Amino acid sequence: MRTRVCPRSPVLTELGLGAAQLGNLARVTSDEDARGAVDSAWESGVRYFDTAPHYGLGLSERRLGAALARRPREEYTVSTKVGRLLEPSPETAHLLDDGGFAVPAAFRRSWDFSRDGVLRSLEGSLERLGLDHIDVVYLHDPDEHWQAASTTGFDALVELRDQGVVKAVGAGMNQAAMLTEFVRHCDTDIVMVAGRHTLLDHSAQAELLPLARERGVGVVAAAVYNSGLLAAPRPPAGAGYDYRPASPELTRRATAIADVCERHGITLPEAALAYPLLHPGVTSVVLGARDAGQSRTNADRLTACVPDALWDELTALGLLPEGPPTPTRAAV
Repeated sequence: MRTRVCPRSPVLTELGLGAAQLGNLARVTSDEDARGAVDSAWESGVRYFDTAPHYGLGLSERRLGAALARRPREEYTVSTKVGRLLEPSPETAHLLDDGGFAVPAAFRRSWDFSRDGVLRSLEGSLERLGLDHIDVVYLHDPDEHWQAASTTGFDALVELRDQGVVKAVGAGMNQAAMLTEFVRHCDTDIVMVAGRHTLLDHSAQAELLPLARERGVGVVAAAVYNSGLLAAPRPPAGAGYDYRPASPELTRRATAIADVCERHGITLPEAALAYPLLHPGVTSVVLGARDAGQSRTNADRLTACVPDALWDELTALGLLPEGPPTPTRAAV
């Protein structure tokens, strides 16, 4: 598995495993399948694993920590997130979580970007993961909390980084604009941009990617399938886009891209995975997996040989923007 170097962030494998599905995202994942997803990713060379307390109210962190427990700690990188503090909620434990995960609602999420909230959140993550330090910590979806997240929240992360508890700090969001502000105004090492640097959404290219590269800030691309529309060789009926049903126009665009991919002997998901990595400022692409088979599929897609002519044709047809990212590899 190839790795990428960025001045301010840890060296990451080009493919990372996103562990939301280990937290029973949308439906139940068994312990056996969750461990299989991690084990298969490891066997494929993946050494970057991303999780969050939000994912299954801590279940994802517990499962990921258990699966990595026997692995040499110096050989892998783990990122988690802060901002949603988990508070015990015994009065709702008999109900199901309403945050998109098939788990009992034994905790409630509480937005908290204060210093105390960040420290408490990370302490809980360390315990659930069974680790003594975290490599990367992101502020998680602070869309409505810029003031607190960019001051007390970020200051707390920098303090933890200075103490050696954390190696790199940043923010993870489903938008590019505020991530750009974190890069511009905060002591940011790395950001995770979800769904905004894909075959269908190029908004990260306007400011975020150029500014991050200029300042040596790593960029991790997540949700590169845009919640499902780009996950199959042909966009299926009823496919999702950003967690909602895809519009007819987006479905037509995805289908047109799939047509071009087929002409070049590439599948739509292979192109969707390769596209973010064209930009030399992208350090890794994170894909979720629910079991060993999905992890193997992710790794296999990364090995596809995507010809430059594919990008040229997509650009000529107006399906990709002119200019960066360019067909270049910045790996070592």
